[in-house]
Amino acid sequence: MTSPPVQGAQVVSRVASLLRIVGRRPEGSPLAELVRETGLTRPTVHRLLSSLAAEGLLDQDPLSGNWVLGPEVLLMGSVASARFPLEDIARPSLRRLAEETGESAFFSIRRGAETVCLLREEELPGAVLCSARGSPFPARGGLRRHRHHGVPARGGAGGAAGGWAAHAGDFAAAHTEALVRENLAKTRQAGYSVNPGLVLEGSWGMGAAVFDQRGRPAWALSLTGIEPRFKGERQEMLGRLLMDEAHRISTLLQGR
Repeated sequence: MTSPPVQGAQVVSRVASLLRIVGRRPEGSPLAELVRETGLTRPTVHRLLSSLAAEGLLDQDPLSGNWVLGPEVLLMGSVASARFPLEDIARPSLRRLAEETGESAFFSIRRGAETVCLLREEELPGAVLCSARGSPFPARGGLRRHRHHGVPARGGAGGAAGGWAAHAGDFAAAHTEALVRENLAKTRQAGYSVNPGLVLEGSWGMGAAVFDQRGRPAWALSLTGIEPRFKGERQEMLGRLLMDEAHRISTLLQGR
């Protein structure tokens, strides 16, 4: 049974989805994973992949068989980086945050229901902190891409609440709809978000939005560390530092 032809906006959406999935990891993705995650038929996915490869947007690794980003994406990225020189704009803020707080600082971009970590700055090279239970673990982050939880990627609470269980996946148990709404309300009031160890017990995080030229929340600054260092008055201090640096980066981006 052959798949019907895909036209118009639908094909653009499907192509974008494939590129995002393939771009998650340097080693790319196998065909089976792309079929599973897109929900498309195998013939449709293969046809789209072949078309993208013909345009240089994707390649197929000869050893693993995985689909990986192609050379045309590199060229596009180099042009886009000239418009958003994020290394120059965001890195100083990350360094200040890491130095002033002693925590790990991250700069991420929003992509649908996920975020992609673009830059990070560690508190101390090779530092090992202790969790609330006393067991040592590295304070480093390292996840390039992850789902939004606690503070959803979608603009408002209504957009996140609809089908929330499907959106949150395995995290839905700890991130109930009621808790998400509560966190959203607190974020609007404080100006920054707090993740009180909902993803990893004992590991807390805080974030503040960075706005693009149209005033939309497109990026984020965040801090992660162990629970005792994110409570009380220190939490308020960390929030102020995050918002100050987020405002600084937003101003620089909007001024370009």
